[in-house]
Amino acid sequence: MTHPAIALPSLIAHRGYSAAAPENTLAAVRAAHEAGAQWVELDVQLLGDGTPVIWHDADVARCSDGRGGLDKLTWAQVQSLDAGSWFSDVFAGEKMASLEAMLALLNELEMGVNLEIKVNKGRDSITLVNRVMPEVLDALPAERLIISSFDPAALHRCRTFAPKEELALGVLFGSTPKDWRAQCEAVDAFSIHPHWPRLKRPQADAMHEAGYQLLCYTANDPGAFNSRWAWGIASAITDEPAIFQRFLDNQRLATH
Repeated sequence: MTHPAIALPSLIAHRGYSAAAPENTLAAVRAAHEAGAQWVELDVQLLGDGTPVIWHDADVARCSDGRGGLDKLTWAQVQSLDAGSWFSDVFAGEKMASLEAMLALLNELEMGVNLEIKVNKGRDSITLVNRVMPEVLDALPAERLIISSFDPAALHRCRTFAPKEELALGVLFGSTPKDWRAQCEAVDAFSIHPHWPRLKRPQADAMHEAGYQLLCYTANDPGAFNSRWAWGIASAITDEPAIFQRFLDNQRLATH
């Protein structure tokens, strides 16, 4: 059986358009859409009360006006946080996004999402997956969803919710391990998500030949990344989708 018929774009907006709006917020996803991005990459994890939220860090200090670990906070508590002013006064009052609200926005905008199961230190990956997967699979069609994680246990658990023809899974790597192929085969992966500066050409060639889509993170310098397209890269995950797109458009113009 094959994977879902996912039409990957060249560019995926990292945590939404995170160079133009506060990362992982509804505003960042709207900004990505307005800039022409068709897909976004987002992080999901649980609050202390089990509410799934779109957030990257283990705590709220960097991206809000609050303090405290996500595992100690409730949905009621985070509603009082300002998750926008740290980025710009323009976004004052922006709230932490629940998974539910984000899925509704993605459907409204008809956008695809690479949703990372973010397993921060000390958090239980299985509890996270069990809470998130039914809601995500119920909300989004298979062709607009990739679930990724650095955590092998999380990916194994995700796979139990749907077979590969109904759910695309992506394996995240910092440095590519020697057993990358075994890790991908173990979860019937659709894609591999390497840290682009660490990816070597022979690795990319082997991954491509094995049939995996390559989604490289986090590429913010389109000139530096440009030679990588020839390696068979499907998508660049970027904080700067508009700058990247202008560069690609200019490259196409230059070659015609």
